[in-house]
Amino acid sequence: MASDRNSSDDFATPLKRLLLAVLVIVLVGIFLVWRIDSPRMERIRAQVIDRVVPNMDWAMAPVTGTINLFRDLQSYQRLAQQNDELRRELRQMTAWKEAALQLEQENARLRDLNNVRLDPQLTYITAVVLADSGSPFRQSALINVGSRDGIVDGWATMDGIGLVGRVSGVGNNTSRVILLTDATSRIPAEIQPSGQRALITGDNTGAPPIDFLENPDMVRPGDRIVTSGDGEVFPPGLLIGEVAQDPGGRLRVRLAADYERLEFLRVLRDHGARRVSTPSGLILPENLPDTAPEPAPVDPPETASDG
Repeated sequence: MASDRNSSDDFATPLKRLLLAVLVIVLVGIFLVWRIDSPRMERIRAQVIDRVVPNMDWAMAPVTGTINLFRDLQSYQRLAQQNDELRRELRQMTAWKEAALQLEQENARLRDLNNVRLDPQLTYITAVVLADSGSPFRQSALINVGSRDGIVDGWATMDGIGLVGRVSGVGNNTSRVILLTDATSRIPAEIQPSGQRALITGDNTGAPPIDFLENPDMVRPGDRIVTSGDGEVFPPGLLIGEVAQDPGGRLRVRLAADYERLEFLRVLRDHGARRVSTPSGLILPENLPDTAPEPAPVDPPETASDG
């Protein structure tokens, strides 16, 4: 067995060498023939190419498929990169769109503030709302103007359309605004066109009730409500809202001011009205007796003299 294996190896090795030598000679001959520059060899090369190349499509199919697959992978990679870039641009455009919408809304609210027609005697200052109380028991807002801007207690505040509340508490740089919806708010009002006088009382809801109507039968839902100017706390004619009726039949106010988006407030400088020195002056009389009046002295009765 070992001798047979050795003999087969002895025959295979020279045969491999012979085939390799023949292959090298053939390749060198093809190279030399292909490099010969003569018209006859050019015709021979053309005929060989015409006969061999078209019949080699089956052999070139894997190579062509591999090349196409590689190109497809490159195109998919480029598409993925473009998709990522488009997504980043879309996120940036979404942020820009949101910023543009916020600026548009802010611009619209500022234009509303500028378009509100006021009494020529009234001047105003525009303030930014810094925060609100967020409490169900107190409806107020903090604005970025104070005593350094000349703000005093009792001045009315408006948004772009309607009355929002009054200043109650002034600091050096900030002020507190009590909203119409606060439970402590009482606004003298006039209902148009009937001219009925009423009081808008806050109850910590978005639609304050209408109290102390002179003649409720003359008031209809949809009637306009403005400040009456009674008590000289608010200037007359400021829009509050319109009359609405709740399911229980009680008359309430559909406020004209947008309390959901209070970003800017107009503080009205009412130079013609009296200033409120203390918040209690809005509801209590100015002069209260400290003590009860003393009773007048009674003279003692005269007695008859003796003899």
